[in-house]
Amino acid sequence: MNGDSSLDLSGGFCISEDVHQSLRRSILEEGDVLLTIAGADIGKRGIVEERYLPVNTNQAVGIMRVDQRQVAPRFLYYWFKQPQTFRYIQRLNAQAAQSNIYLSMLRNIEVAVPSMSERQQIVSILSAYDDLIENNRRRIQLLEQAARLLYKEWFVRLRFPGHEHTKIVNGIPEGWEKKKLGDVADTKAENHKASTLPNEINYIDISSVKQGRVLWKNKMPSSEALEQARRKGTDGDVFGSNVRPNLRAYALVLDPDENNAFSTGFTILSPVAVPFSYLYLFVTTDDFVGHLVNHTTGASYPAVRSVDFERAKILLPTQNVLKIFHKKTKPVFRMMQVLEKEINALAHARDLLLPKRMSGEVAV
Repeated sequence: MNGDSSLDLSGGFCISEDVHQSLRRSILEEGDVLLTIAGADIGKRGIVEERYLPVNTNQAVGIMRVDQRQVAPRFLYYWFKQPQTFRYIQRLNAQAAQSNIYLSMLRNIEVAVPSMSERQQIVSILSAYDDLIENNRRRIQLLEQAARLLYKEWFVRLRFPGHEHTKIVNGIPEGWEKKKLGDVADTKAENHKASTLPNEINYIDISSVKQGRVLWKNKMPSSEALEQARRKGTDGDVFGSNVRPNLRAYALVLDPDENNAFSTGFTILSPVAVPFSYLYLFVTTDDFVGHLVNHTTGASYPAVRSVDFERAKILLPTQNVLKIFHKKTKPVFRMMQVLEKEINALAHARDLLLPKRMSGEVAV
């Protein structure tokens, strides 16, 4: 769960129908409200929609199945999404001997339930925000898919403009080269100095990044920032996690806020001899992620170093081909960034409205 209503199934895996049925207690149904009750993400919530089925889960997730004749599942989801409810869940976690919430604790939580008409209006208003957010996310996925398909066509299948008249020499088109990633991108990212940090920063850590998206930014006074909150990111940089690269915590920096501070647990790649569109699509391929996974060290905390990024082999096309590719894909990535900013604005407006609607401070 990413803390929003949508569920992220990318980290899951397939099981057989027999195994699915043998785990009947954790089979999810449409309308189930989910809450992370163990691990580092305690308090995150989600709701199961029909499009996710069939799906199962593990013991780190609490399943709340409501009587829909009394309460709509989305109302309960929004109730758990309130900041005060999240803080309450965190206090329960602090009282437990281990980092988890017991199901008995969930059962004893009292939920303030307004009248039916008020609940319906609350759900209708807040769902409108979520629907717009989800629509933008789908558009982003389609745009990125189009860019990836073009990348694969030109640089994997080698059907780039003019390929019909280009000789293949030693397995690659004439004029192209095989280079180390460190030859075409710089990994020596600039760090914020403690003395020059903005008064408030947006701290972006590894847990907040997932497959091309920054899911959230931790706003905090710079005086409270961790030593790891130091990396700067400039327009066109690509950053990827050094820790557990199989989780694909990577994203592209476009039009960044000046007070962004990335964790030093990221390697930040600044394009030098290739455009950011080509660099991003290369370092997010299965082959490149596999390269990083194969170079991890440490059993309990598998990680790579920036030098492992630098040593990866990359195909370097001619500058003319790269220029044409970037001209076609740059507007796609810029549009994705516009949509991402719209998502952030919608989520911010919804989250400001949520506790006021729930408390009755703002009439429905």
